[in-house]
Amino acid sequence: MEYSLHEGTATAPADTTATAEVKPRVRTDHHIWGTYILLVLVALVELFSASIQEVSDNSIFNPVLRHGGFIAAGLVLMLLLQKIHYRHIYRAIPCFVVLCIGMMLAVRVVGTEVNGAMRAIRIAGVPVLPAEFMKLGAALGMAWILTKNQVKGRRDVTRKGLWLCMGFMGVCSALLFSQGLSNTIVVVCICYSMMLVGGMGWRKFMTAVAIGVVVGGLALGLKTAVKKNVPLTPQQERVITLNKEGGDEGRADGRGNVWRERVKQHFRGDKHKGPFTTEHQQEYLSYIAQAHGGLFGVGIGRSRENARLPLAFSDYIFAIIIEELGLFVGLGILVCYMWILGRSAKLTMRFKQTMPGVLVMGCAFVVVFQALYHMAIVSGVFPVSGQPLPLISKGGISVIATSLAFGVMLSVARHAVRTTDTKAEQRQEQEILPEDARSVNPSITDVVEE
Repeated sequence: MEYSLHEGTATAPADTTATAEVKPRVRTDHHIWGTYILLVLVALVELFSASIQEVSDNSIFNPVLRHGGFIAAGLVLMLLLQKIHYRHIYRAIPCFVVLCIGMMLAVRVVGTEVNGAMRAIRIAGVPVLPAEFMKLGAALGMAWILTKNQVKGRRDVTRKGLWLCMGFMGVCSALLFSQGLSNTIVVVCICYSMMLVGGMGWRKFMTAVAIGVVVGGLALGLKTAVKKNVPLTPQQERVITLNKEGGDEGRADGRGNVWRERVKQHFRGDKHKGPFTTEHQQEYLSYIAQAHGGLFGVGIGRSRENARLPLAFSDYIFAIIIEELGLFVGLGILVCYMWILGRSAKLTMRFKQTMPGVLVMGCAFVVVFQALYHMAIVSGVFPVSGQPLPLISKGGISVIATSLAFGVMLSVARHAVRTTDTKAEQRQEQEILPEDARSVNPSITDVVEE
């Protein structure tokens, strides 16, 4: 207390916290960095073994060097993104989403065929798979919508927010649907998970699920309907000839019949008793590799199936990891991915604002759901499909997209204010955020749903 020399009365000290600028607190999240480093180490070691089909006498290290180059480029992007305050990333989301949609549309016009579908475009001579960026764009777009449409004073999203979420999910799904079902499923799972994390009330969420089931069921029904007059591409004709399929098989619209046949084969009664055929070689060789590895593996570089298993370096690299390092290491890699999700959830529960929580969870969903889908395919839980293992599978564009997701998570973890921080820090964060993004984190809002 201070006393006035003229009046002799006590006066309280002035509160300077409201006017003085608080130096923002910067944090490094060792959990996210630790899992990233572990996954990169596994990638550099195992990709060399899994890429034996692509090496030659004078360039045996080329696959690893190429993958290492993409990892290095992704690391630079991560370091740059983590230094940028997440509010700037939030403002850039609409531009990123428009860019992703533009690339997806460009595939339909100037795209090149990959595995029986138009999936890639060439930018500066480099083949780019826009679907890898579209998954991240879907998560960030949902975060942007949910941040803007929080119900004030309630743990819920406005009706406008519900329909915007459904419309955006529909656009993303429609763009991916013609290219492959697995990417579409991943995006739908991301979008629905984002609705829950973003605080959408259960009534609205169940409405969204009901709409998705109806629309998705109709789309699948139309896609898998056989149309004998649909022309096939030369590559599809070669696949039908090699697999000794009938004339009507493969003549569904796009890849619809491929999906139907894969599901049918996956649930066949004699799945593990049938003869080894070229039609099922990818699936069977994957099981053989995992059985050969057992609990502890056969050792690094001693894989037997890496020379026979198609796409061992990308879509089936997890089988080679288990063969060489064993089931326990495979489970350890699963724990690494789940650790990313758990750490993101823990951070979200500590954030004061909605925006950082939905951003970090959206990026975590992109990485983890893709990893879980890959492992489910390789282990035989899901039907055969193509889905890379984030950071580990060969494929430069997938590495870059995953690195962007990690960069956003690190930016949020580095700059976002927690509920345990001072009131001045919380107030300053709210003031620098865009006016339409100042809603309170629904995960810490103790209110009644609409």
